[in-house]
Amino acid sequence: MESVSVNQFRAMLKEYVEKVISQHNPLKVTRRNGADFVVVSAEDWEREQETLHILQSSDLMQQISDSFTTHQNMQGYTPSAEEIDEIFSV
Repeated sequence: MESVSVNQFRAMLKEYVEKVISQHNPLKVTRRNGADFVVVSAEDWEREQETLHILQSSDLMQQISDSFTTHQNMQGYTPSAEEIDEIFSV
């Protein structure tokens, strides 16, 4: 993670914000007399929150585990030709 001082961040605010959004890399902003903070795009923040929600849900994690086991054993659901056509026509 890139790190800049709060003075650098303030001087080049627009450039840093555009970089964070376009490159999907958070930016750590350091302060001499205060706590550091991190700048992250809203899209990346929402994705991280969704991931945390899934990781904290034992039911969802169990579904993922069961699905992975089914896939490894090649016992998963096989869609019909009509279902595949419907999926790919979207």
